[in-house]
Amino acid sequence: MGRQKPNTFDAIVIGAGMSGSWAAKELCDRGLKTLLLERGRNVKHIEDYPTTHMNPWQFKHRGEMPREVVEQNPVVSRCYAFREDNAHFFVKDTEHPYIQDKPFDWIRGYQVGGRSLMWARQTQRWSDYDFEGPARDGFAVDWPIRYRDLAPWYSKVEAFVGIAGNRDGLDMLPDGEFLPAWEMNCVINHFQRSVKANYPDRHVIFARCAHLTEVREIHKQQGRGLCMTRTECERGCPFGGYFSANSSTIPWAQKTGNLTLRPDAVVESILYDAQTGKASGVRVIDAHTKKSVEYNASVIFVNAGSVNSVGLLLNSKSARFPDGLGNDHGLLGAYFGFHNYRGIIDGIYEGELDKTSRGRIPTSGYIPRFRNVKRQETDFLRGYAASFSANRLWETPDTDAWGNALRESLLGHKPVPGPWRVHSRFMGETIPKASNRVWLDDTRRDEWGMPLLHVSIDYDDNDEKMLADFFEQVQEMFDKAGFTELELIDTKQAPGLDIHVMGGARMGRDPRTSVLNSWNQVHACPNVFVTDGACMTSTATQNPSLTYMAIAARAANYAADQMEQGLL
Repeated sequence: MGRQKPNTFDAIVIGAGMSGSWAAKELCDRGLKTLLLERGRNVKHIEDYPTTHMNPWQFKHRGEMPREVVEQNPVVSRCYAFREDNAHFFVKDTEHPYIQDKPFDWIRGYQVGGRSLMWARQTQRWSDYDFEGPARDGFAVDWPIRYRDLAPWYSKVEAFVGIAGNRDGLDMLPDGEFLPAWEMNCVINHFQRSVKANYPDRHVIFARCAHLTEVREIHKQQGRGLCMTRTECERGCPFGGYFSANSSTIPWAQKTGNLTLRPDAVVESILYDAQTGKASGVRVIDAHTKKSVEYNASVIFVNAGSVNSVGLLLNSKSARFPDGLGNDHGLLGAYFGFHNYRGIIDGIYEGELDKTSRGRIPTSGYIPRFRNVKRQETDFLRGYAASFSANRLWETPDTDAWGNALRESLLGHKPVPGPWRVHSRFMGETIPKASNRVWLDDTRRDEWGMPLLHVSIDYDDNDEKMLADFFEQVQEMFDKAGFTELELIDTKQAPGLDIHVMGGARMGRDPRTSVLNSWNQVHACPNVFVTDGACMTSTATQNPSLTYMAIAARAANYAADQMEQGLL
């Protein structure tokens, strides 16, 4: 399957981030000449990580963002990872506007690698409790796949990416292909024992993460090295110690000789051929010159990030699809879900004072979902997971003084360890709703002539009840573990800041109630595949990136099989 003429490829992948790079890798491995399009600039592994080796005192503002920048970027500045050392990887608010019909903090990274450069690297498999949830609990539509369909692809992705974790034997959080886990500190272990003693159906485990604690042959072939636990991951890792598209999947695809990477390419629309009943290619606008060009391919993968992928499909209009590609039923852009990260519980632990920790690890403890797993037991649908961390506090010098008194206080202070601080954060599953939707503005456009996106996504009563349950249950768990001075915090943050936005082009069994089939093909245009967060029918509680990658790998190999058989 070779290129027939200029601008013609076997496959086109739109979006060079987490899932798009996996689609491109798999297609290239199968011998398909693949064009990988990215609207942002190129970022080359190591070469384009300008701050990765800088020390704190080398930053003009010691890592903090100046007030002027924060005021100019009220959305992205709310993200925990938007700092002086990696602000260059984030989209600035003024450069890419959108319309918030309801408050929505859209956190984006437009560059080769996308947000795989800045992600939190948490990786958990879904279980059948998650895939069966919509049908069992009566919301959304039934997933057209189950855990068994994705399990071998989870394994393939995990082995290639490198996931540190333990085999915990939990049916709601299946085990995977793991590298050795780091040791958890004494207070996390204490909490783990307390939860096990008091709650037979609850667990505290090592939070599985995409870091190389051991370099195996497949990682050596990628040119990646051991994680040094610097915890400066969002700057880009020069060792390749954590997974990113830049250090792993994109270079791998390039080594096949089958990949053409084009950054600075804003995809305006997918082109539809009424004679064949399939997509013929894409129209691209150069990010700098604003000139347009068309590329042709037999299959097209859409991986621009859930909201952008939906926007692209909506903008791909034709006589056959006047309301957007595959949108015969008006469902495209509806039924978004997300993760609710509003809840935090902090506390103090006065035990284990004869111990402290040395060094850092790039993960924490994790409390898997325990509510409504096997039966409905609350007045809200679905459930939540939570993080758990503990670190030793240190007494600080008196800084209220001035002049010589302040100088003496600082110079005379000897660090003394204080109590342990414990922390948990809520990760709630939200229910996709028809009212959670995005659509194109009729008149307003961005500098590339693309319609601005309206976003209307919000919490509901189910979310509020679930959050209240988290505060009640985890507070009780903290009390039983002997944690004191508990502070319960509702951040009131807008949807989107959690970054895990899913849906808008959901998978399903019935073309009348879903956009995609079980192989992620658009029902009404089978050579277009959507394999990023837009395809998700529901959200579960797990961090979604591992599932995106597994879905993308599965669909890409299916597409290659279909092409070999002459069916696409």
